[in-house]
Amino acid sequence: MNPCPPISRPIVLLGLVSLLTDTASELLYPIAPLYLTGPLGASFVLVGLLEGLAEGMAGFLKGYFGALSDRLGTRAPFVRAGYTLSAISKPLPGLWPAAGAVVLGRLADRLGKGLRSAPRDALLASYAPAKAQGRVFGFHRAMDTTGAVIGPLLALAYLSWRPGDYATLFLLAFLPGILAILCVWQVKDVPFPAAPGRRFAPFVVFAYWRMAPVPYRQLVVALTLFGLVNSSDVFLILKAKQVGFSDSTAIGGYVFYNGVYALAAYPAGDLADRFGKRRVILHGLALYAVVYAGFALLVETWQAWLCFALYGFYAAATEGVSKAWIADLVPPEQRGAAIGLQTMLTSFSVFVASGLAGLLWEHVGPAAPFWLAAGGACLAALWLGAATRHVP
Repeated sequence: MNPCPPISRPIVLLGLVSLLTDTASELLYPIAPLYLTGPLGASFVLVGLLEGLAEGMAGFLKGYFGALSDRLGTRAPFVRAGYTLSAISKPLPGLWPAAGAVVLGRLADRLGKGLRSAPRDALLASYAPAKAQGRVFGFHRAMDTTGAVIGPLLALAYLSWRPGDYATLFLLAFLPGILAILCVWQVKDVPFPAAPGRRFAPFVVFAYWRMAPVPYRQLVVALTLFGLVNSSDVFLILKAKQVGFSDSTAIGGYVFYNGVYALAAYPAGDLADRFGKRRVILHGLALYAVVYAGFALLVETWQAWLCFALYGFYAAATEGVSKAWIADLVPPEQRGAAIGLQTMLTSFSVFVASGLAGLLWEHVGPAAPFWLAAGGACLAALWLGAATRHVP
């Protein structure tokens, strides 16, 4: 009998759903602030508050709904509801051209992300054959990140043809969203035992920490500490502009990074399955330190392109591989809470890191946040390497 292929039909469907959804989201992400501060006349303070609230809400909900999916013994309903909510929120600002519509649409999109993320990753892990978690999560990250390449390119192409026509873009983003809904409703659940009957509270995800395996806790501590220095990618774009990138070229650098990430994600997952997820993540953190030291020292545009490329390899070696490692470390009925707690803590720590990076940029110098991030990545790698030396 032939072994089960690592990339089965449900995994392909979930990957396609992520590609379509990320295409729609990234089509709008670069232009939403322009739409708010331009035609709608909103302040930059509102833009900052909106992004902070949206990402903070999504981070908390990833943990909450991951734990709830464990409690109820089901994943697919959360995945379907989350992707559907994100899709139907996209055209709202195009139908109702007001700042309130952009705010409501952005918050609904992040609510959908929080609702689906941890249950989807747990469902992916359930479909993965033995010793193939890395390839499955690598494939999914490749599909998801391909959407992050397609979306901004479509936005740039459309705005070069119809400058300032932001409202129509919100309507066009509904099309890939509809296709994503059609695909996600074909994904079947994988049954597993529900948690024993007990009252479910909003902060029960934190209680999982006490029962979690020690290797899981060691990994999450390392990733959370790393998150405290891993600021938003917008600082990479701003630093690239300092060495001569135009606005469109800087966005192009970000798209280039996502393209490298998409191409490298599956091979990185395959390497993690073959040689160990710990080893691949440690190399990824070391590469991150090199990249951020490189951004701190930037003087030429070619150096920025090289750093963007290496940054794509770092992301491929860490983001999907870390979830695959968690799926290996915990039993299937705990994966929702385990992945949800890790992504929630990382979301909160990155929010702190971005605020700290902004303060360092303004009050110390543009290179300061990059040196801090490079040093923090080295310390996280050293700690993770020592704490998990006996974990595959």
